[in-house]
Amino acid sequence: MKRTLAVLAVLAVVPLVARAQKPVTQTEAIELTTKIEAIDKTARLVTLKDKDGEVETIYCSPEVKRFDELKVGDTVTFRYYESVAYAIRKPGQPSGLPAQTGPTLTRSEGARPGGTLAKQETATVTLKAIDEKVPSVTVLTEDGRTVSFKVEDKKRLEGVKVGDKVEITYTVAVMVSVK
Repeated sequence: MKRTLAVLAVLAVVPLVARAQKPVTQTEAIELTTKIEAIDKTARLVTLKDKDGEVETIYCSPEVKRFDELKVGDTVTFRYYESVAYAIRKPGQPSGLPAQTGPTLTRSEGARPGGTLAKQETATVTLKAIDEKVPSVTVLTEDGRTVSFKVEDKKRLEGVKVGDKVEITYTVAVMVSVK
């Protein structure tokens, strides 16, 4: 149940983070700052507005233990850590990675609410571009999206080329802090 709630928390933040995404570079994180415009305590909904006037309402699951500390006017910062590819391999090859676990939630212990949610996933994709300088790959997902990932170890790019269908194991993390 906790894993399901943690996944729901990630899914609630994804629309906000998607607006802040950019091409993969040497940077480590993408940051989006919003203000709390309204709070529905009964439904556990928080309405956020960014500097461009975009409004988004997100659900805060019971996993958000310090929900009652949130106030209208609080500044909420979402820091999305770029997806990092830990393994790139031909389908069927062993990954050499430990078995995947569900999302992990780490709560902050500061004066204000916050926390980090991270998960690791594996997907079969088609390589569209390889940038050995960064290093990174741009892939086409099975559902037709184009996504870029930094590659943790440049050696993972050996033996693959544009057009190859590969399995990629990557990590996504979102850190939320309230000021």
